[in-house]
Amino acid sequence: MCAMCNPTLNAKCLLEDKTRHRLVLQATLAPVCGDRIQPAGFPEIGHVIYKAPRPNGTTEDVCIVDSAASMANHLEAVCHASPLALDVHEDLAGLPLVQCLTGDSGEQPTRLVVTSLSEGHRLASSYFTDPKAKVVDGGRATERSFVQDLLLGFGMPDLGKKTHPLPTDWWSVFGTIFRYDPNSLVHGIMFPSLGIKIPRVLTPHHEATGAARVGSSGVKFDKLGKTTSGQPIFAVDEETAREIRATFVLDLALVRSFGRATTGSDGQSHTLGLSERQKQFLIEFAFWKIHRLLSAPFRFRSNCDLQLQKLVWVGANGTDPKDKDLDIATLGVNIREAIKDKDCKFTDPATRVTKVYWPSSELFKAAEDKPDKTPEAAEEDDSDEAGTNE
Repeated sequence: MCAMCNPTLNAKCLLEDKTRHRLVLQATLAPVCGDRIQPAGFPEIGHVIYKAPRPNGTTEDVCIVDSAASMANHLEAVCHASPLALDVHEDLAGLPLVQCLTGDSGEQPTRLVVTSLSEGHRLASSYFTDPKAKVVDGGRATERSFVQDLLLGFGMPDLGKKTHPLPTDWWSVFGTIFRYDPNSLVHGIMFPSLGIKIPRVLTPHHEATGAARVGSSGVKFDKLGKTTSGQPIFAVDEETAREIRATFVLDLALVRSFGRATTGSDGQSHTLGLSERQKQFLIEFAFWKIHRLLSAPFRFRSNCDLQLQKLVWVGANGTDPKDKDLDIATLGVNIREAIKDKDCKFTDPATRVTKVYWPSSELFKAAEDKPDKTPEAAEEDDSDEAGTNE
């Protein structure tokens, strides 16, 4: 146990203190302007409000502002240089990730399509695991698929549809995923056909307590009369709330399980899975993400622009139930130096980004003509959770 620095938000200390199974950070947020918020929702379903039990047999209306999957997307979005670009933030230069590229002709990978940071299934996305995704080497697509490299790294015997990791294979699974995309371990990943399912290290929740629905309306104008929907009026739902909270749960016990030291037959110490420094990096990366999300107002949706009011380390003193107020700067991590740390064992900067190639004819196909949306769905609504599939 790291007694000298306990309790602090230091990754090394947190992981060495085996009595701490998780870390819970709770942020109180408020709208930048006004008192209404736009929770995530889908057309015809709307926002989710439920009655949460409270002391003395009472209940309180709680609105789900964002699901855990949607919050994971927001935390991955801060890794990009801008909302409309897939270039990584300058702090993350050298972070391992996988890019999917295509080209207009031949096997020249010139156009970036998605990355493992932008895809909802991360490293397990079909953009990377489909046999058609070929590894790029020397600026050209090879005949080798990326999934072949993954399976080789996992070290799993090919049992067809019954392929799954044996107990000793998991160390290679953790190490291989960390090598190609550490982000996939932070937010969880699943390869159903391989029997691999790794839970989230960082599980965020976003709720508004004391919620009340605010109903209004909008109208879609069609000045040229070129659509069949006409000029429909549609309903718009927003919410007010007594308190808006984003909660971040870090599973320290799970991170510890990603690797351990052992003594080999030669009497030497060896590391199975991730090293201590690599596990610390996952915690530091999670801190960096939370810091980026909270340190400045963050626009979750058009009408959901929120800023931090208070940050609390819930149960910061272990058995002491008292919470600890934090300054957001406490989460500041020098992630650039962490990425460069030789003990993280990231590959040479020139090869940290793994590129795969898809022929444009396989990715881009003409869409079939479909009828216009119904009036009920005609609203220009960006409140859905598109891309949050896990």
